[in-house]
Amino acid sequence: MSESTISQLRTPPELADGTLRIVPLGGLGEIGRNMAVFEIDSKLLIVDCGVLFPEEYQPGVDLILPDFSYIEDRLDDIVGVVLTHGHEDHIGAVPYLLRLREDLPLIGSQLTLALVEAKLAEHRIRPYTITVTEGQVEQFGPFGCEFVAVNHSIPDALAVFIRTAAGNVLHTGDFKMDQLPLDGRITDLRAFARLGEEGVDLFMADSTNADVPGFTTAEKEIGPVLERLFGQVEKRIIVASFSSHIHRVQQVLDAAAAHNRHVAFVGRSMVRNMAIAEKLGYLNVPAGTIVDLKNVEELPDDRVVLMSTGSQGEPMAALSRMANGDHRIQVGAGDTVILASSLIPGNENAVFRVINGLLKLGADVIHKGNAKVHVSGHAAAGELLYCYNILKPRNAMPVHGETRHLIANGKLARATGIPAENVLLGDDGTVVDLADGRARIVGQIECGFVYVDGSSVGEITDADLKDRRILGEEGFISVICVVNRSTGKIVSGPEIHARGFAEDDSVFDNIKPQIIASLEEAVVSSKDHTTYQLQQVVRRVIGSWVNKRHRRRPMIVPVVLEA
Repeated sequence: MSESTISQLRTPPELADGTLRIVPLGGLGEIGRNMAVFEIDSKLLIVDCGVLFPEEYQPGVDLILPDFSYIEDRLDDIVGVVLTHGHEDHIGAVPYLLRLREDLPLIGSQLTLALVEAKLAEHRIRPYTITVTEGQVEQFGPFGCEFVAVNHSIPDALAVFIRTAAGNVLHTGDFKMDQLPLDGRITDLRAFARLGEEGVDLFMADSTNADVPGFTTAEKEIGPVLERLFGQVEKRIIVASFSSHIHRVQQVLDAAAAHNRHVAFVGRSMVRNMAIAEKLGYLNVPAGTIVDLKNVEELPDDRVVLMSTGSQGEPMAALSRMANGDHRIQVGAGDTVILASSLIPGNENAVFRVINGLLKLGADVIHKGNAKVHVSGHAAAGELLYCYNILKPRNAMPVHGETRHLIANGKLARATGIPAENVLLGDDGTVVDLADGRARIVGQIECGFVYVDGSSVGEITDADLKDRRILGEEGFISVICVVNRSTGKIVSGPEIHARGFAEDDSVFDNIKPQIIASLEEAVVSSKDHTTYQLQQVVRRVIGSWVNKRHRRRPMIVPVVLEA
């Protein structure tokens, strides 16, 4: 298979008996929105159901969901939804899927399901859940699922080995091979070897760090760095991380306890997730370390650590609001902010904006670029090579990554001896059929973005976002005219108003005569004209003038009334 992704849309054939079909609905060509649908014998199994966070060219959008249209009319055929771990890009879209069918079985580890249940409670949904652990084997319709422990930046992550009559598939979820993890739970390579001996017909591996050589740094190397930083700072410390990164929070708690500091959680998701983690025993809280945010002001600055959300520059997250000065926590000179996370591609500008805002307020900002305060949760190239050599899969389909990551993962697969034609590089919506030990791309389904905008889901289109970008970047011009239908003369207007274009509407005085002349000519030349046709005349005249004179392309809203 070529390294280019599938670009020509073609309808896949009807699924043949005894064939396993795999359709990724998200996670290919992007970091987020992970979701894959497996089908055999008219039954469906879903692995993960996550969200993608919007970029700057998607103004006003809160979340981006997988496109459920492929499965919407087959909800009764779904035998289960396997959730590999509790990160938003793997579980965040579950509430929207369960709106379609609330009793879908959710299958995952204890922590993963606890995080999902808390999220669903906010949507007033009570799910049907099945808790599984590593080594457990369960049958869901025609799918036999064995769960394998993998190490990631959140506890209790699982890979899933799917046995079917058509062949076996190993889906890693997100993983790495940290040999000295904080919780002692390593990626189970012994299980990988055993499954490799049984036979892996298709290996679907996390590609996020496939273009990074070597091995991912161990999580335990972050602890000493944090402890050293905590010992140097004389005022408040603010640490920003993902609200689900329990290992990182544990390291912050340990460093705070070592330096007699108290920790307050900032951000609703951080408070909620850490309460769940502590209750279930995944977070060990030193006695007397945690304090409520409302009591922080009573403590001296050199005894305070704030554990906050907002490490990706999210506009409404706590850290962004601190940088903008509109949070109850006022950042000032002498405070130290530690961004203990990596940059998700596409978030760079937002994060740098937050960093600049904090620096202007006088804070010191420490991040991955100037200190070892974060390690990735994803396997680098060396770790992936180990997996390919242990498993010896017949076919490989890189998942979870941008195009460059998928291509890099594909190159690793070929380097270990997998034939090029058995390495499948696809997009969201690429249809793969597995039969007789051979996986091949058989078609492509339409698979677009579904935008969550406030309370609306799927109502906002790409055309709406284009209009928003034009409004934000080029401005807005409205033109109102009243035309006498009998005489063809302009009896009022044109009245022109602009926003985000010019300070004084007088700049349009020179174009008004042209609008009048063009309108009157259009009315006289065609007795069967419509109001819409006259509005288009106005749009063309003022649009051409604005483009030539000001080199701008604002949104133009013409209104022509006939009297």
